[in-house]
Amino acid sequence: MNSNRSSNSDSDRFSVSDDAENDTTQPYIRRAHHAGSWYSSDPDTLDDLLTKFLTDAEDDDKNGDNSSAPESASGIGGGVPNACISPHAGFQYSGATAAYSYLALGEAIQKNPLLRTVVVLHPSHHVYLDGCAVSGASKIATPLGTLSVDVNLREQLLSTKKFGVMERRVDEEEHSGEMQYPYIQKIINDANESSGKQYDVKVLPIMVGSIGASKEESIGRLISPFLSDKGIFTVISSDFCHWGRRFRYTPQPTKSDGAINEIFEFIEYLDRKGMYLIEMQRPGAFSDYLREYSNTICGRHPISVWLHSVQESVLAHEVRFVKYAQSEKARSTRDHSVSYAGAVSRVAMDA
Repeated sequence: MNSNRSSNSDSDRFSVSDDAENDTTQPYIRRAHHAGSWYSSDPDTLDDLLTKFLTDAEDDDKNGDNSSAPESASGIGGGVPNACISPHAGFQYSGATAAYSYLALGEAIQKNPLLRTVVVLHPSHHVYLDGCAVSGASKIATPLGTLSVDVNLREQLLSTKKFGVMERRVDEEEHSGEMQYPYIQKIINDANESSGKQYDVKVLPIMVGSIGASKEESIGRLISPFLSDKGIFTVISSDFCHWGRRFRYTPQPTKSDGAINEIFEFIEYLDRKGMYLIEMQRPGAFSDYLREYSNTICGRHPISVWLHSVQESVLAHEVRFVKYAQSEKARSTRDHSVSYAGAVSRVAMDA
């Protein structure tokens, strides 16, 4: 489970240079650093687990049993998925929730012949970054296969002079990106197997640092043309509320909260306030919500950047949350809980 907090120590600090060339590192194959701890390093075991999660989510969706979401994934308007929000804890905690998000990527591969790259927007848990940085890897290893990085897209972003390049150590230690890669590879593998084709889908990880609202807006506006490209599918990596003493966040329901009595109910109440604003694609209101409630959504910066990109996009988006879960139903201050939510964005392909 994600219990790590961002470090602001000087030893962990790295910055984004205005000169992208100064940040360029030698390409490397990003290793599956968290395999064997956050998820199984055995290909068969991992594949079986993700297959179960995806099958359960698909059955849940078909049967209309997904009461944790306002709509099932198949009920989100028309169009084709172009983005999802997915959690990033160990698969034993959040893998089942992530499956609801990744069904959308599978659908996108099947329905969108233009799809060529999955952009992963993820936060930084271990280093301080006042900006954004792309992965310097040429390939990303997973137990299920190796993903190729979209080097051309990376160079286009670097040419804006607004992105740095992650050091290999920083890239490999960050779990919020890595927890997406096995699922991406799994979805590509399954699409290849079911269709008899070989889909050439690349990835590009982007770390979004602890940036302020104005920089979230400027970066979102900058990358909007890239993410609006119908060849791009975006994964936004985020867990939601981290509640408990270990997270230094323990708000509790009060009489003014009406029928909400239990802590876990209050946590869901807080999360759904933010989820609603994400669905409504209101980045300014989402920032106001975070200031008011201080909800410990670790991917708040990637989410905000993406919302600003959506607001600027020439495409009309429809965003719906399709799954919500908590690691534990907290009832006292001795408990702790992390919330996991999956969302899907759709656009009309003929727009």
